[in-house]
Amino acid sequence: MSPTAGVLHLVNASPFAGSALESCLAHLGEGAALLLIEDGVYAALAGSVFAARLAAAARRHALYVLGPDLVARGLADRPLVDGLKVVDYQGFVQLAADHAAVQSWF
Repeated sequence: MSPTAGVLHLVNASPFAGSALESCLAHLGEGAALLLIEDGVYAALAGSVFAARLAAAARRHALYVLGPDLVARGLADRPLVDGLKVVDYQGFVQLAADHAAVQSWF
């Protein structure tokens, strides 16, 4: 499968520790996808202060969260923002292969 025209954006920082998530959301373009990894997965929790922004972004873009990072932080059983899809490491690799570029936000 050839890559799409969009960019896969990775956010690994806790949204409570910086502005990486907000900056990323402001720059999502046509065909873009967002994957929350490492401490970025805290933004995926339903009811967080970021839930409304992520739910709105999920209506226009594909949003994902890395399942093993949810598990590592004891969050696997917590409700997530509507529209987010949980992926495993294989899904992460597939997302990277399916997009034209990968942009990390720190």
